[in-house]
Amino acid sequence: MNNPPRKSPAKKSPAKKSLTKKSPVDKKSSAKKKAAFPAGMEAAMLQFQQLMAAGDLIAQDDLDALLISLQGPLVGDGLTDPEAEARDEAQQLAFDAMEAETDAQAIKLANRALKLYPDCVDALVVLAEIESESPRKLIEALKKAVAAGERSLGATYIRQNTGHFWGLLETRPYMRALGQLANQLQAQGIKLDAIQLYEKMLTLNPNDNQGVRDPLLGLYLATNNLQAARRVLKDFEEDASAAFAWARVLERVLSADLPAAEAALSLARSANRFVELYLTGQRKLSGELPEMYSPGSDEEAILVLENLASAWADQKQAALWLIDQLAKESPQAPTRKLKLVH
Repeated sequence: MNNPPRKSPAKKSPAKKSLTKKSPVDKKSSAKKKAAFPAGMEAAMLQFQQLMAAGDLIAQDDLDALLISLQGPLVGDGLTDPEAEARDEAQQLAFDAMEAETDAQAIKLANRALKLYPDCVDALVVLAEIESESPRKLIEALKKAVAAGERSLGATYIRQNTGHFWGLLETRPYMRALGQLANQLQAQGIKLDAIQLYEKMLTLNPNDNQGVRDPLLGLYLATNNLQAARRVLKDFEEDASAAFAWARVLERVLSADLPAAEAALSLARSANRFVELYLTGQRKLSGELPEMYSPGSDEEAILVLENLASAWADQKQAALWLIDQLAKESPQAPTRKLKLVH
């Protein structure tokens, strides 16, 4: 499988801040333009305008996504012109809500979007992030957003385009909602449900533009599903990230292949030595995730631990093995208990 370029992970942000900047398109004049394009094409162009409005160079995969989205079948092909206009205006309002300066503004814009198009996924996610009073309610609200995405796309569209999601611009709100729901389930320790969603996302988008292979691999290792972990490692064997390097160490230890684990540990240390220092308590974790990182950095190690710390914590024999390896290399290093991120 060809791996997509891995982007530097950033701190998880509220849904209303998670997309590119809103388009400066004049909404009043947009209705005149809509008549010239099929509904699905209009939706694709609308999302492409968001990419252009960000002010940065547009990635090749986004250009490819636009071209694919302009080829049939499209989500809006079965809509009347008024329905398509309402859906597209709702999406623009949802983008505006995501960029709103205050929660009050975001809520107002999201509600306006939902009045126009009740299945506007991004608007539902905005409200879920702001209005949910507990993790349980947030999960329930995100499930409703995912269900809305499935209704909006339709079973036929999903079946026909499985394997090409994210490459189709109109699928991205649904894919974002899936990812946020999976993240919340994982954060609440609902591992099997999170695994199912991450697996679904990889089925829909095998290129994994959203980087779900990292949390999925961590969950497989935490639940001792070594066969599935090996499958992910093989599918993305060209992934040279520190996250995969340290996951390979754990997989080899759990497979009782200690010579290979030691070889993998050497490579993982070369990729990022700070991961080991955090795992063995030599460094203390801060409460915040870094906004960006460089390969081999302290910040990268913190992001690696976000997905792998629980797996190491749940596999005590692997944790003890790692402490022994550190003691062999640095006899003066204290062999205290691991202090892991959950």
